[in-house]
Amino acid sequence: MKQQNTSQPDLRPKNYIGSTLLFVGIFVTATMVGILLILGMLTTFKIRWKIGYAWCAIISWMTKVFCGLTFEVEGMENFDPKQPAIILSNHQSAWETLALRYILPPHSVVIKRELLYLPIWGWSLLTLKSIVINRKNQRASLRSLLEQGSRYLNEGLWVLIFPEGTRAPAREVLKFNIGGAMLAHKTGFPVIPVVHNAGDFWPRYSFFKYPGVIKLKIGPVIESKGRKVSEINAEAEKWIAQTLKNM
Repeated sequence: MKQQNTSQPDLRPKNYIGSTLLFVGIFVTATMVGILLILGMLTTFKIRWKIGYAWCAIISWMTKVFCGLTFEVEGMENFDPKQPAIILSNHQSAWETLALRYILPPHSVVIKRELLYLPIWGWSLLTLKSIVINRKNQRASLRSLLEQGSRYLNEGLWVLIFPEGTRAPAREVLKFNIGGAMLAHKTGFPVIPVVHNAGDFWPRYSFFKYPGVIKLKIGPVIESKGRKVSEINAEAEKWIAQTLKNM
């Protein structure tokens, strides 16, 4: 489901200093935290999660101080901490990959295999029970998602999936892959759609970040028991697309 991007050329002044400071801050702290997480394999997942959570909180603070960029969340009442769920979120920038780890309950996130090629950074993602998929082999990727996702949900973790599979331009929603809906159908765990407009302030593939307030909305629970995969997927995609259009 794709929306027409009618925005005018970006005439905002480039935030060279703030964006540079944020880049350096992320690079330096990510390396330090990556090492801590790898060493943290000798401890529990709970401790490693707290390390990752603290790092994302620091990045959120740096984003505010260096770039004047904050966020607000609507719909937290739709989260039941005692009921793990499958989060389906739109994907526009690097912001949500950091912020959602800070906002959501402890969870496993689906990541592409190529991230593991990054020394320290990529390796540390494995310590946080990430679900690694090979986008060049869809059948194997789906099998990994269903097997590992089911296991983590039954362990009490949530599962975060970006069903578009790649970052979309600001104000656009790409067609959803069915993996998340299939996981919900197989396990019976509910789906919660999440939408944000981070692409307006932290554009995909862009070095520059712009001041403002990112809005993130958490949708109503989508039950999966007794429903078809296509129905679950369509309901989540429709809610995200319509909500983003009105943000």
